[in-house]
Amino acid sequence: MSGPHYLCQRCGNCCRWPGFVRVNASEIRAIAEFLGISPDEFIARHTELRPSRSGLMLKSNPDGSCIFLEGVNTCTIQQVKPRQCRDFPNKWSFHGWREKCEAVEAN
Repeated sequence: MSGPHYLCQRCGNCCRWPGFVRVNASEIRAIAEFLGISPDEFIARHTELRPSRSGLMLKSNPDGSCIFLEGVNTCTIQQVKPRQCRDFPNKWSFHGWREKCEAVEAN
């Protein structure tokens, strides 16, 4: 994706957007280690099969928000959050993201 680079303001809006967050094996290991649990326990407690059945995704809260979003805007796994989260909105985005996201354009 070319164009401006955006700096996350940690508004948490992307953590509430409908959809899913894919996780791969290395992300699962990193998050599990960060949480002090085994990868198998992490998978059982915090993931589910993607609708396409092509891998795992993080579970969501009943309201659709990320299970790792706490309080107003705190990502409890910020230090090891999945690449999909780290890359938004600079390496991927979706129609309408600017209407919700508070990221600022960097020079």
